[in-house]
Amino acid sequence: MRIYGRRFTPASALLAFFIPCAAPSQVRVASPDGRNAVVVETHEGRLYYSVERDGRPLLTPSLLGFDFRGAPPLRDSLRIVDSSRSTFDETWTQPWGEVSRIRDHHNELKVGVEETRAPNRKFTLAVRAFNDGVAFRYEFPAQPSLADFEMMDELTEFAIADNARAWWIASNRPRLDRSEQLWSEGPVSTLDSVQTPLTMELRDGKTFVVIHEANLVDYAKMNIRGPRMESRTLRADLAPYADGVKVRGHTPFVTPWRTIQIADKVTELSPSVIGLNLNPPPVLANTDWIKPMKYVGIWWGMHINTMTWSSGPKHGATTANTKRYIDFAAANGFGGVLVEGWNVGWDGDWIQNRNAFSFTQSYPDYDLPELARYARSKGVHLIVHNETSGGIQNYERQMDSAFSLYHSLGLDGIKSGYVTDLTSEGHSHWGQFMVNHYRHVIEKAAQYHIMLDAHEPIHDTGERRTYPNMMSREGARGQEYNAWGGDGGNPPEHETILFFTRLLDGPMDFTPGIFDILRTHTGPARLNEEPRVRTTIAKQLALYVVIYSPLQMAADLPENYDQVPAFQFIKDVAVDWDTTRVIDGKIGDYVIVARKQKSSPQWFLGAITDEEARTFSVPLTFLDRGKAYVADIYADGPGANWLTNPTPVAISHRAVTRNSVLRIALAPGGGQAIRIRPVGPRGGTRP
Repeated sequence: MRIYGRRFTPASALLAFFIPCAAPSQVRVASPDGRNAVVVETHEGRLYYSVERDGRPLLTPSLLGFDFRGAPPLRDSLRIVDSSRSTFDETWTQPWGEVSRIRDHHNELKVGVEETRAPNRKFTLAVRAFNDGVAFRYEFPAQPSLADFEMMDELTEFAIADNARAWWIASNRPRLDRSEQLWSEGPVSTLDSVQTPLTMELRDGKTFVVIHEANLVDYAKMNIRGPRMESRTLRADLAPYADGVKVRGHTPFVTPWRTIQIADKVTELSPSVIGLNLNPPPVLANTDWIKPMKYVGIWWGMHINTMTWSSGPKHGATTANTKRYIDFAAANGFGGVLVEGWNVGWDGDWIQNRNAFSFTQSYPDYDLPELARYARSKGVHLIVHNETSGGIQNYERQMDSAFSLYHSLGLDGIKSGYVTDLTSEGHSHWGQFMVNHYRHVIEKAAQYHIMLDAHEPIHDTGERRTYPNMMSREGARGQEYNAWGGDGGNPPEHETILFFTRLLDGPMDFTPGIFDILRTHTGPARLNEEPRVRTTIAKQLALYVVIYSPLQMAADLPENYDQVPAFQFIKDVAVDWDTTRVIDGKIGDYVIVARKQKSSPQWFLGAITDEEARTFSVPLTFLDRGKAYVADIYADGPGANWLTNPTPVAISHRAVTRNSVLRIALAPGGGQAIRIRPVGPRGGTRP
């Protein structure tokens, strides 16, 4: 036996070996702890995989393969021709994140597969087994029988072992394909067509499974088609081009990883790192210019109808108004100011007139060079908004000149937008065309040292590891629905579901921090049903800890923070973390999470609940031994209730140590936010 492998280096704790094996009809790989296992096998000429945990089936044999245009399906007459194994163990450091250091420890199996009859195509199924889940992808070598191709379907299945309870949003609803929906729940057997991450709780109540994907490059986004005839077999459903083709390519070619995260408890699902470990390391030589920060912006006023994106008497993006926001940011320690509606193109129907947007020409009442200078003089980043409305060619034609202009002015942050379900050519918002566009934007922004916050995005698949300038994105129903949602806004349970679903794929720019809960300072209602924020103020504070983003907005109007003591928590809370601990949670009911600030001894704790009042006892065992701390507590005040009395906040301070137990009382629809700071001769921090 010959062993092939990487050299062992103590600095990276890297160990790998490759062992060529014979070619049986069934091969198996297990995670380093032995609990998760993937079996790959052929049966009657078809290739299947299955997943076990502790010897129990999670996914029963599930079909693998493809349909191609002008060729027979790559599904039948398959055989395993060879296999090899390797082990990898390395710990790497993120420039920013929910945790600073991540261990990538997995066993890999590579299975060579070949057709036994013409056209004799071949591919490799790569499988990685981690302690927190498993993943697989298809790898196609260059070959005459599969050179240029048009993929019509990916035949990958996920045959769930029991009728698990699932939390989902639809993937086939017109005008809702941007993920901005409320979550539903129900048995797997009742699913139609849904998006990922798809979170499921098996019927034993002790196992959670999440289906998603990682390293989505030059391929279509994967949705999930529901089972047929009341079965429990889910199927990959790729977003199409206008002509129905799913993926166009040329071998050699690899697909994204299909990920199956596994946990014994729901609190072990977050933070999810399996997707990060399946992406390549950073390609940027220097990331010092990438700065997590809190920001404010000319944004909420448009949504509550006190300002407009378009030019006119209520135009929000004026030089004077922007300077007011810059002054507010500088006075309160915020890193950035977002300005929407600054550039020509917003007048009229800006969704239909998608090609009218200029990304370099501002409205006459907005002096971009002067505001860039003014922001820089105040130590504040001016964040540029680029709305495309799906006019992709229009954006790409201007991208170099726009990014060059921003870079010359010292502007290093962009919030992009894609308010459309189809591109001008009729391609899916999720398809290969858009995947390639998003990657082009990330790479071009990196070239100009620009950080990105994408709204109406394709979901996060871990690309932020390779390109850390891809910092945050929307990709779910956020705070704006509390301004104009026709159903009255987000229900109290919404954020408790987000934490265990959407937030498992990566950071979300939810835009918390609304203090004018009842919308007393607002413009005329935009829809028949007047919406409002269905939380307490204390819950708005807690969302800064619960909903992770390296870019966090204080979303309300500056005047709504004036002389409000609770605003202090927003000024104090961190945006970059060394450690994250999910203390307790139940999907749709409540979440309690603690995070330790990076390069600081401070901890922050956030707790939120649905419409039910709840009380918890939280031990502070995550604190350091022998150290004294003070907890600054922002709790729901007396009589607080999201529906009837959402504004009371009780602020208190108490001495704590790691032996302390905090009583966390949450009002209906409420929350609690806590800053825990060390005290002492060398550990003191200001209250």
